Amino acid sequence: MVPTWQLRAAFAQRLSAMYGTEVPAYTTLLEVAGQLNDEVAARDPDAARFGSIDRVTAERHGAIRVGTPEELRQAAQIFAALGMHPVGFYDLRDGAGAVPVVSTAFRPTDPDELDRNPFRVFTSLLTTGDRRFFAPDLEARLDAFLARRQLFPPALLHLAERAEADSGLPADQAERFLTQAVAAFELSPEPVDRAWYAELERVSAVAADIGGVAATHINHLTPRVLDIDALYRRMGERGITMIDRIQGPPRWDGPDVLLRQTSFRALAEPRAFRDPDGSVTPGSLRVRFGEVEARGVALTRAGRARYDHLMAETDRRMALLPDADRQETARSLWQRGFPGSEHQLAVSHQAFFTYPVAGRPRDGRCPPADLTGLLTHGWLTAHPVVYEDFLPRSAAGIFRSNLTGEGTRDAGLAGTPFDAHRLAEAIGRPVHDPFTLYARQQDRSLRQALFTLQAGAALRALDDGELIDTEPTGTAPGTTSADRP
Repeated sequence: MVPTWQLRAAFAQRLSAMYGTEVPAYTTLLEVAGQLNDEVAARDPDAARFGSIDRVTAERHGAIRVGTPEELRQAAQIFAALGMHPVGFYDLRDGAGAVPVVSTAFRPTDPDELDRNPFRVFTSLLTTGDRRFFAPDLEARLDAFLARRQLFPPALLHLAERAEADSGLPADQAERFLTQAVAAFELSPEPVDRAWYAELERVSAVAADIGGVAATHINHLTPRVLDIDALYRRMGERGITMIDRIQGPPRWDGPDVLLRQTSFRALAEPRAFRDPDGSVTPGSLRVRFGEVEARGVALTRAGRARYDHLMAETDRRMALLPDADRQETARSLWQRGFPGSEHQLAVSHQAFFTYPVAGRPRDGRCPPADLTGLLTHGWLTAHPVVYEDFLPRSAAGIFRSNLTGEGTRDAGLAGTPFDAHRLAEAIGRPVHDPFTLYARQQDRSLRQALFTLQAGAALRALDDGELIDTEPTGTAPGTTSADRP
């Protein structure tokens, strides 16, 4: 049997090889990221603080887009065969650069599985019923087009069901599954209906990429790098055009948090087009790009409220002074308004950590019943929990930077209501709350450490919710929900 995690690792590796063949600039991205990771690991003894170099080197996330709940359910079945489950709900239909999709991320949820291979796929569903984007006639024709296509062959879905049920596949079936699964995400050579694609593109380039073609494809693949600022510079030196900035928190002197990401611009790729007279002529589309990410510690709801506030304040100041340097503006705000160390994040309950027992000499004293005392006096150490998820604002920023046009959106109309519950119904599987997953990991670690220390008072405080409070006590002035899953 080939177990689930090995199927996942093999799929990620084969998908990366396929994408590098189709998008050569992605191979350059991998080379630069690999070089930088080796350099950082050689000079920084803390380089493995957010995961071993082997994990970081193997790490990828991909992105796909589907058109219907049925297509989403089928994609979920393939990812379930790889031990990947829907986590988080992201609505990208509002704000600057809004696109007509809602999204989730399929990934492992168990920390041990993440350590084995943390492959993730950000998966977006087209919301054809959203009147801000699609008039009734266009919705009807788009739904009819989507209903006629088949993204995933029945044989692939059957193997995926078996792999999920048996937690793996025999070697011969594993090979068939991996071959068919990678093929399902390759760029289709079938000619694109030029008029239909153009009509959808006037609404949104993302809508055209989903509903204007007969198949889905990997939209981008993302390696992880330990120094994203250096990578941004080196890619430019290699002649690769990057988007205008790195999305997410600024580079600053404090701890790495959440997710920073950037990409090279979508490249013009040759595609065949079918014209209204039936002839097939050459053309090109700009829909696929290569993204790169740097990950930090996962923030609690309180930490995310603080993050949202600082991002909103950065936006406000940039609106007043549009010629100012955004990174410097954000860095200045963060230096004054965000905890400057992991210790401060931990004791203020603004980030998630695991808490291994420290090598403190036993002197007969009882451990304190508060987290600050346990950390300050050397009973526990705080190890950051890696942020495994996404930031909708950053995702929308990268989507926007790679679009060929602004599209159209009637903000005067009401959008189709959509939330995590409705998305779970569309998938046919529960959508996990990322905050709950992180809190569970933290609680399990802390409980085990306190049990080892025989810290009865601290355990009682943990049970009573007094040792750690990860909920925000209030909304910071200027807080927005733009970045909250």
